[in-house]
Amino acid sequence: MPLEHAILAMLEYQPMSGYDLKKFFDVSVAHFWSATQSHIYKSLEGLEKKGWAEARVIQQDGKPNRKEYQPTVEGRSELRRWLVTPLPMEPVREACLIQIFFSHFSSNEEIAALFETRMKEIREQIQLLKTAAQTAIDESAQQVGIERARQLWQITLDYGVDYYEFELAWHEKTLKTIRNLQPLIPPNS
Repeated sequence: MPLEHAILAMLEYQPMSGYDLKKFFDVSVAHFWSATQSHIYKSLEGLEKKGWAEARVIQQDGKPNRKEYQPTVEGRSELRRWLVTPLPMEPVREACLIQIFFSHFSSNEEIAALFETRMKEIREQIQLLKTAAQTAIDESAQQVGIERARQLWQITLDYGVDYYEFELAWHEKTLKTIRNLQPLIPPNS
């Protein structure tokens, strides 16, 4: 399961709580993988049950106790196995394409409005990746001090930027087609 393995990989850097892991997700891999706080905690429970991670409780003055996780020897072994195992292709799931597929009763203007909104969001995402995500990678690379890790992180960020730039180009090209679609002629007219 990729989330469990992503968590194991993050715990390789240092022991972390579920809260720490969520923050790490948000600044390191959010451009291609997301995780909710509840999914992270559920995965941590699963990792403990499998014997791949162990937790220790840290007493804190004036605050709730902190539960930090770290990978076990078995967890590190599982992570190494998973990192070199080819993964199957995942099916594409794009909710916005479901909208387009079934929009034959919508006007060209209504469909075009969906495209324009999506294009605005894509531009914002590209900007975010090129600024905040790039800064996070650069800062994390300095902390970790492993040039090979920085290069691999950069590859994933470049993928995210390229992905959204492709999607933007596709939307721009397709918007022209949308604006010129034949109007719907009701079957009984």
